[in-house]
Amino acid sequence: MSTNSITNQNAQVFHDNGNSYFDGGLFQYIGWSILGGLVTIFTLGICYPWAITMILGWKTRHTVINGRRLTFNGSAIGLFGNWIKWWFFCLITLGIYSFWLFIAMEKWKIKHTTFA
Repeated sequence: MSTNSITNQNAQVFHDNGNSYFDGGLFQYIGWSILGGLVTIFTLGICYPWAITMILGWKTRHTVINGRRLTFNGSAIGLFGNWIKWWFFCLITLGIYSFWLFIAMEKWKIKHTTFA
């Protein structure tokens, strides 16, 4: 038996035994959402990237995929830089870039999500 087939068998066993679930609670989500909304309102939207990273961090800390917990390592400063760049592109393209904004945000979220 080759090393590759043993590795593949072990990976399959790990995959089959791992459960995927979300263990966050409704009241936690409501609390984090209210806090993020208040921070956004009181800073006139400047800290919106911080609110997003805060909620994404909560979601990933409570997500388990195939028995492995996720973690989010994105920062509000990093998102803020992208946020400015994305809104600039929306401005100079008269809003056309906004069609790609959702995809750009999803790519950023996934780029900063790893297994713990």
